[in-house]
Amino acid sequence: MTAADPDIDAFTRPYWQAAGEGRLLLRRCAACGRAHHYPREFCPYCWSEDVAWERASGRATLYTWSVVHRNDLPPFGARVPYVAAVVDLAEGPRMMTEIIDVPEADLRIGMDLEVAFRAEGDVAVPVFGAPS
Repeated sequence: MTAADPDIDAFTRPYWQAAGEGRLLLRRCAACGRAHHYPREFCPYCWSEDVAWERASGRATLYTWSVVHRNDLPPFGARVPYVAAVVDLAEGPRMMTEIIDVPEADLRIGMDLEVAFRAEGDVAVPVFGAPS
């Protein structure tokens, strides 16, 4: 186990299982209708516990990014430089992620992105790149 390994428990297991199958899940509140990410057992907007898993489209736009040139924590050190980013998912929530396969010079705020999944040990982690 590394510092980057997700904490998978009974609640988050559906999220990580879906990621392993190439699907990105969100939580949506039945009371106020808003989607949120990261997964929580309650709505962060209205505090309702009437929330359920929903498949996300996988589409996003780039909100902001930073190119990381040094990170001593495994497994990140082997990847430098890499692009740490925040994306706006099509469904509304913002998500921290990594941008892959897009040259740094081509990164633009608002650019269209699409989810992909990278194997990290026993789990698949959502990352984003240019739409195929």
